[in-house]
Order: sequence, then C-alpha cells, then structure tokens
Amino acid sequence: MIETQDLGKRFDNFWAVDGVDLAVNAGEVLALLGPNGAGKTTTVRMLTSVLRPSRGQARVAGFDIIKEAAKVRSAVGVLTEQHGLYGRMPAGDYLDFFGQVYGLDLTIRQKRINKLLDDFGLSSERNRRIGEYSKGMRQKLALARALIHDPPVLLLDEPSSAMDPESARLVRDSIRELRSARRAIIICTHNLSEAEELADQIAIIRKGKIIAKGSPDTLKTTLLGPPEFEVHFGAMLNGRTLVLPEGANYTCQGPDWLRYHTSVPNVVNTVVLRELLEQGFPVIGLTQVQRSLEQVYLQAIASTSGEDNGDA
Repeated sequence: MIETQDLGKRFDNFWAVDGVDLAVNAGEVLALLGPNGAGKTTTVRMLTSVLRPSRGQARVAGFDIIKEAAKVRSAVGVLTEQHGLYGRMPAGDYLDFFGQVYGLDLTIRQKRINKLLDDFGLSSERNRRIGEYSKGMRQKLALARALIHDPPVLLLDEPSSAMDPESARLVRDSIRELRSARRAIIICTHNLSEAEELADQIAIIRKGKIIAKGSPDTLKTTLLGPPEFEVHFGAMLNGRTLVLPEGANYTCQGPDWLRYHTSVPNVVNTVVLRELLEQGFPVIGLTQVQRSLEQVYLQAIASTSGEDNGDA
C-alpha cells in the first residue's frame, strides 16, 4: 500500500529526506519516529503528493506520487500538525464541505458525518462553531476530516496531541479499529508508548535517513541485545556465588535477585532454574525484564550521535 525507494527531498544544499526506503502493507501500522527536524513531515508531504521528491520514487495505494498525484491525494487521509480548521464553520458543515470536495453524494456524506461525529464524541457539538472547540475537540474533528472519504491510506501526524487521557485513548482505539486488510497507516509521533501500542513496524529517522527499522521486538533484540531475565529468591544471597549454565550470560544482581540474558530462552531458562535449585538457592520466580520502545529509540539516536553535531 505504501512503498518508497531511495526517496529524497532537497532544499537548496540541504537534504531534508535522504534515501528513505519504506514498505507498509495493507493491514499494517508503521510508526515513523524521530527528533524535530528529522524529516518526518517532509516524508509525509511527499507521500501525499504535496511535495515533489528530488530523487527516488514512491507508490501510495498503487499510484505513483509524481505521475498520478491526483489519484494519490484522493486515496489518502491526512492529519497534519497544523489542522487548518475553519473556525467560523460548525463541525457538521465543515465535514460536509470536505465530503463534497471528495465527490461524495449527499446520502453517503450524511451517513459518514453522523458516524464520525458519533465515534469521536462530537455529535452534540455538530452545530457549534469550530473556533469554540477545545484543542482536543479540534484534534478529533481533524481526524474525522481525514476519514470522511474512507481512504485506504492514512498518514497521521501526532494523532493524540493536546488531548486529555480519555480522548487520547478514544483516538488510539479508533486507529486500532481502522487497521484492516485493505488499509495501511503511518503515524508520526513523539509518544513512544503510543507507537509501541499501535505499530506493527517502527522506523526511526534522523537527519533525513532511516537509522533503524523493523518490528518492536526485532528492534529490541537488534539494538538492546538478547532478552534479559530476572531470577527472584526467597532469601538474601549474602554474597553466595552463583554458577549459571552455558548460554546464560550474567549481567547484574541485587540482595535477592540476579539478571542474565540469553539468545535461546526456551532452552536456557529451564536449565537455569534446575541448576540454581540443585545448588540450593531458594528460587521463587523467573520473569523477563521488560524493555521499552523508549530504550530502543534512545539507543538508535545515541548510536548515530557521533556522526554530526546534532539535529537541525
């Protein structure tokens, strides 16, 4: 549904996007992460055929972003960081206007408008001027606008920004429901817990280049090493020496716990428990140490921090 090859955009002597390769299949959500100025918004603008790339190529919903720009624009729903809402219009009229822009007939427009306003909890506010809306309400209305024509591709920039926790949860649930066998979604966000919750793939961009890409689990292994496990004991270790079996690599320990990592947990964990019990240690539990997308992101950024003097 979304495919780019060596996609790049140059402004004067500055490459805002430099050789981006992405592939998002139908039914997938990709989270595009990166510092401010990394190239996320420029990438999205090229994928919507708003900006013409300086090099490379891309197809969105089967259409070439250069040769079939009008078809690309009809096939995407876009939530931008700056919504451009018309403050003097009521929400219902605003969505009806964009439904007409996309060529929807009256019956379909009204059905879609009613459903979207209901889904986002705005039905009771449909006749109220948008300028009187709160920031969170405006965000939800902008997302409804992106969905009015039921597009097969969604490009969402900070979809839950400026929202209270309840509204943010509503939006995340909506995005999860929008994932389908016929739709692909790209989310640009600084909310790493949101990205980890929603995304099938993660792509981290810095200085216009993709520096890490893959599923959350794959990136955790690639950037943070094999999974880590923690053994809990029913008594203090008091300096006793523990001998771990081959394949279990000791990392650290506390008064009544120790940690190790292994690339073959299905094999090693059973052996670790058996041998510790045979050594007389009062083992009461074994758990996997949870690793977050934030750790992955910071490691990816740190691994490239020496290549230049910082982000623009």
